[in-house]
Amino acid sequence: MKKKSVLFLCTGNSARSQMAEALLRSKASDQFDVFSAGTQPEDIDSRAIEALTRFGADTGGLVSKNVQTFAGKAFDYVISLCDKANTECRRFPGAGKQLAWDFPDPKSRAGHQPFSSTLAELNNRLSMFLLVENNVTAKAKTTAEVTAKVDVIGANETPPEVFADVDPIAFYKCLTDDIRLKSLMLTHYHGELCVCELMEALNEDSQPKVSRNLALLKKAAIISDRKNGQWVFYRINPNLPLWAKSVIAATTENNIGLIMAHLQRLDIMQNRPNKVSFCR
Repeated sequence: MKKKSVLFLCTGNSARSQMAEALLRSKASDQFDVFSAGTQPEDIDSRAIEALTRFGADTGGLVSKNVQTFAGKAFDYVISLCDKANTECRRFPGAGKQLAWDFPDPKSRAGHQPFSSTLAELNNRLSMFLLVENNVTAKAKTTAEVTAKVDVIGANETPPEVFADVDPIAFYKCLTDDIRLKSLMLTHYHGELCVCELMEALNEDSQPKVSRNLALLKKAAIISDRKNGQWVFYRINPNLPLWAKSVIAATTENNIGLIMAHLQRLDIMQNRPNKVSFCR
């Protein structure tokens, strides 16, 4: 069977996208041809290479590249790994499917082991990606977890990010509703969805019903939105505290069977809204 192609995009192509490229190759090189690039490429961070080496992933062939290197090339999947890259390249020409994931930059991330933390999150998300895109049964669960312990690699830590003010009680109450929980899980996987896409995925005929639930999630600062023409797109609030992002991520990645049918419905949806056709 012909291998599919994946392009990981980030701003600098120095850490997150390089780690994602190496991880997916180590997990499924027989299924995917994997590449990475940056909108403003920089030298690869040695701490990313060190984290991958300790994990056991092959780092051979990793080179920082400009996204223009792949101009005119078609990919089955284009996956952005930071909000800036997603904004700069919201719709990659020739992408069969485009996903917008957002991971903290390990170079400015607070914590004891920022590179190993980001590597662990990338590994779990890629395990989920493989389950979904390979159409594994609804009961399948991600099992691959990073257990490698990486020493601190001489990084000066920066102050914590400015996070949204999220009430934990309101946050967990939002997860008790079927529509709200599944909307968060679907958005976590795809990165950005509009109301019509969520209606199709959830098999819901009532737009007001879906919109009301999205409004509650927005009021709780769990999601944010942007308007493009007639469409309003929703995503996980990038300023959501890491503990809340981790809850959504862990819930989705370990219960992917709960939304597998919804993802498949969305995958065959016709006339999906264009998320802006440009890549500069």
